[in-house]
Amino acid sequence: MKKHNINTGIGRLIEVEGKEYFYFSGTSYLGIAQNSDFLDVLANNIFEYGSNFGQSRKNNIQLQVFDEFEEYFAQSAGAEGAAVFSSGYLAGIAAWKSLREVSEEVWIGPDAHPSIIPDGLKAGIQLSFKQWKNHCLELSESLSPQSILIIGNAVDALHVEIHDYAWVQEIAKKHKVFLLIDDSHAFGIVGDGIFGTYSKWKHSSIHLTVSGSLGKGLGLPAGIVLSDQQQLEKIQSTPLFTGASPGSPAHLQTFLEMQHTYEVAQEQLKENIQYFYERTAFLPQVVGYADFPIFRYTKDLWVEQLEKSGIITSSFPYPHSHSPKVNRIVLSAFHEKEDIQFLADILDNLVS
Repeated sequence: MKKHNINTGIGRLIEVEGKEYFYFSGTSYLGIAQNSDFLDVLANNIFEYGSNFGQSRKNNIQLQVFDEFEEYFAQSAGAEGAAVFSSGYLAGIAAWKSLREVSEEVWIGPDAHPSIIPDGLKAGIQLSFKQWKNHCLELSESLSPQSILIIGNAVDALHVEIHDYAWVQEIAKKHKVFLLIDDSHAFGIVGDGIFGTYSKWKHSSIHLTVSGSLGKGLGLPAGIVLSDQQQLEKIQSTPLFTGASPGSPAHLQTFLEMQHTYEVAQEQLKENIQYFYERTAFLPQVVGYADFPIFRYTKDLWVEQLEKSGIITSSFPYPHSHSPKVNRIVLSAFHEKEDIQFLADILDNLVS
């Protein structure tokens, strides 16, 4: 696998060793981190709040923007409340730690992110998501009623699969179910607007918690936990919340001010996805959804051939260094129609 080192920010175009490439990789799905309107407002807010805020959320001096952001995000997502952290990884750890102690059984999805997996446990990677789901349903029938923590991702961004958790309601008819979902690759893309899948999987029979990074689709250097008020009070009383610095207040304030920009970016991304999906629908080597910005391609040779044509895509072995490469095309709202047309034309030529 060829690696490239660059010294500039990443956008639709990047320069490597003096040559310009179209960039179809990364996780900036809405292109917010490259959006000039967003950056102009962010620059003003950095002057207002400073480049960082290193104080505890329990300090006697507190910035209102954290509470305002949590209240707005939770209400928009359909949750009772939210807790903001400096990263999605920290948010995931705080979420599972608050749930592990109340669970007798822990069932972990095959593609669950490491941040939401309790210490000492592992994901069942030998199973597909469908196989794992069926295993959970069968196991729930054989067990006596108890507390079960079910952990998984909203989407599998590597193998390009949007997961369904409606089946968890069946398990909740017999057991007390705690469901923890990582929305890192869902925020901004899958679910309710840009606010993820909480409202989609919320059900009176399930104790739902959603955590995730806001640094991908939403372009914010922060993480979040969404849950009911009782669960959030447990999280907010832990050292992980009280002792760690929160996310950047300038970014959170900019998010609150720039909702229209997010809406426009999401619509642009949808158009880009639909256009690429239609252009590649007849190519069996390209696999993806009409409403998700990541597409897998099965030909390893295409990685270098695309690069020779001036296109860099995502390609690396997973889950281990000796595993087969996972090759993906990642679309963003910052891509222009001509960029996608050029990519699709190159793919046509590779197939013919």
